[in-house]
Amino acid sequence: MGVCGGPAVRVLVLAAAWALGGGQVRYSVPEEAKAGTVVGRLAQDLGLEAGEAEARRLRLVAQGRRASVEVSGASGALVVSSRLDREELCGKSAPCALRLEVLVERPLRVFHVELEVTDINDNAPLFPAARRNLSIAEFTTLPGSRFPLEGASDADIGANAQLSYSLSPSEQFRIEEENTKSRSKSLFLVLAKPLDRESVPVHRLVLTASDGGRPSLTGTMELVVSVLDANDNAPQFNQSVYNVLLPEDAFEGTLVTWVNATDMDVGSNREVIYEIETFVPPSASDVFSIDGKNGEIRLTGALDFETVNFYDLHVKATDKGTPPLSGHCKVVVEVLDVNDNAPEVWVTSLSVPVPEDAAVGTVVALLSVSDRDSGANGRVRCAVWPAAPFGLVATFAGSYSLVLREALDRERVSEYEVEVRAEDGGAPPLRASRGVRVPVSDVNDNAPAFAQAVYTVLARENNAAGAELARLWARDPDEAGNGRVSYSVWEGGGGGAAPGGGWRAASSYVSVDAESGRLRALQPLDYEEVQVLQFEVRAVDAGEPPLCGNATVQLFVVDENDNAPALLPAAGGGPGPGAAGSAASGPGSGAWWAWAAWGAPAGQVVAKIRAVDADSGYNAWLRYELWEPRGKGPFRVGLYSGEVSTARALEEADGPRQRLVIVVRDHGEPARSATATLSVSLVEGAEAALAAAGSSSAASGPGLRAAEGGPAAAATTNVWLVVAICAVSSLFLLAVVLYGASRWAPRAAVLSGPGPATLVCASEVGSWSYSQRQSRSLCVADGAGKSDLMVFSPNVPPPPGPAAKETQPQPPALLDTVSGPPLPPSLPPSLCPSVPPSLACRPFPRRPLPAAALLARPVGRRWWEPG
Repeated sequence: MGVCGGPAVRVLVLAAAWALGGGQVRYSVPEEAKAGTVVGRLAQDLGLEAGEAEARRLRLVAQGRRASVEVSGASGALVVSSRLDREELCGKSAPCALRLEVLVERPLRVFHVELEVTDINDNAPLFPAARRNLSIAEFTTLPGSRFPLEGASDADIGANAQLSYSLSPSEQFRIEEENTKSRSKSLFLVLAKPLDRESVPVHRLVLTASDGGRPSLTGTMELVVSVLDANDNAPQFNQSVYNVLLPEDAFEGTLVTWVNATDMDVGSNREVIYEIETFVPPSASDVFSIDGKNGEIRLTGALDFETVNFYDLHVKATDKGTPPLSGHCKVVVEVLDVNDNAPEVWVTSLSVPVPEDAAVGTVVALLSVSDRDSGANGRVRCAVWPAAPFGLVATFAGSYSLVLREALDRERVSEYEVEVRAEDGGAPPLRASRGVRVPVSDVNDNAPAFAQAVYTVLARENNAAGAELARLWARDPDEAGNGRVSYSVWEGGGGGAAPGGGWRAASSYVSVDAESGRLRALQPLDYEEVQVLQFEVRAVDAGEPPLCGNATVQLFVVDENDNAPALLPAAGGGPGPGAAGSAASGPGSGAWWAWAAWGAPAGQVVAKIRAVDADSGYNAWLRYELWEPRGKGPFRVGLYSGEVSTARALEEADGPRQRLVIVVRDHGEPARSATATLSVSLVEGAEAALAAAGSSSAASGPGLRAAEGGPAAAATTNVWLVVAICAVSSLFLLAVVLYGASRWAPRAAVLSGPGPATLVCASEVGSWSYSQRQSRSLCVADGAGKSDLMVFSPNVPPPPGPAAKETQPQPPALLDTVSGPPLPPSLPPSLCPSVPPSLACRPFPRRPLPAAALLARPVGRRWWEPG
């Protein structure tokens, strides 16, 4: 019909309803009927044919509240649609009728239907409260007294709401109902017998209400009757006498006991106040107090078993009733002894300090020990700590002696803090201690001891007189004079070798400061005079008797380069065709002459310059330099051998004479030198051979003669001249053959004379061999500047007797060639055992050296000599 069709139909229906009016149909249905229950055949009762109800849309019209019924569309019957509760719909109204409107269409008609909901007993009686409290005083409330009660209500109506009451069985109470003109009945609780609160303080009753329905429903209410108290009972203690055991070390505030008095009454009649009436002894009033509300007795002062060990307290409890009633009891407090007094230790006598040599058993102190407690708490046992070196000896009860148990040593412990500990027999035990300070006095029982048994001192020669060489220190653990040490050089303790094989006391070289122990030189030291000085230093304390200690001092004199090289006189003929001689010699310069033949090949040895240095080591290691002429001359000098040889073949252009200036230097810092002047005469081969022969014969004699004497003697006889020329020619040819063999032969080895086993000292530049036997060696090499081996003889003191002669050694031993330049060694440790290893074998820096050379020296001399 469109959007506006709905409102138009409603208006028509309302108009038809007002116009037609109509009859009314009545139905009745019990409340709480189940959903779907048929209330009535509405379509039939309205005169509608079967099927017409659905066709004409028979339905209920809602009027603002839920009807709980509906019209079944198929049958047209009125059925229950939801729960019907009469009390909800109508309350207490009777009857409960619901007016409904039924609408049919085609034509539109309205019918009025009245539905009555009948009551069923579905509600039990209900009291206003589940519990009712009543208070009734004991004894003062008389039997027959009535106490009104509020009755129960029932939501039902009619017989279902008619109530009757009953009370649970009780001897003291009953229930009464009274009908009045009002709609409800009056209900009373009646007292049947007097009440006693002390017997039954609370009565609990159950009031039951029953309705008249079938079956009957009931409701209950609990009646709680509290009996009000009257002050008819005095407080009663649960004990007449309270016995308490209390330790004397109980703290203030400790609970002594709790007295409890009960009053059968209630309220203020039951409230009790406690107090202590009497204290025995009276001083207990300062020791005990009671809480008036709860009856707790507590300590307010300190207990002392040794002063009072028993207390009597009389306690009273009073209630707050009218009139007040009271009860009494007695509290007996026995004080128990506890171990609350620690032992006490006194030192009655003390004998200190104790000498460290005191005998075992010496009494050091007297002690007294006591304890105020009694019994096991007063029994005391004592001990000393540490347990050594002192101990306790009991003399009689409570008295002890502190005695020495072990020997004392002041240097180990100079003072003892001895603690005497006392412990009683209580549980737990109490302890006390007393400290005793026991100093130990010193006796001279320790000799001075040096820090080292042997002192090794290095001193450079030429040191200043009075220079400090070292400082020695000896420790004496004694104190005062017993530990004051003085130092001295012991005259019988050593010395040094003097020149000429003598012996000088060490005190002539060094001295020791008596107080500081500083070792000083009395005079400048000379390495060439003494290399090692060994002596003893004695340290003596100032005790009685004085004690002393010794230390050995090994003073090694370190060499300084204080000696210049010294030139030696010329020896016999050398290995070349020339000969040499000397015109003068001295420590700093000298003049030599030699002969050389025309045409001598390069490398021919003409002469050999020999020099020595009184120093040792690098300071004695010599090198030879050709100072004049400079440039490329016909001669050269071996750097370390001193051999003067031809640098090239000699020619007539070189002139009849050559003057050579040779400088000999050592390796010291600064270097020292000597100068040698060599005059070389250039002659024919025959003259050179005669000169060499003359030099050889002159060398075999007692002295050196001038080289010019050889030709003058040869001119006397022609026969001898021819013989000499032949001999010289033969020797010359032999020399040439040997020289050629040495030049083109394979590299030879070094031959050394026999001798004892050599000592080898290793260093970073190679191995150096030493032999204690004097020998000469020959090194044959391929040429100058090649690898060499140098064998050194050590510096040893000269043996007694005449000087040993230089001998030519046999060459059975073969030594390998060492690569690199030769270096001079240090003093071998096998010859001077006292020399420290740092001096006995120290490496020298690598330096370039020329051709091989043999170094030797005469026995008994302290220099290196090139051979």
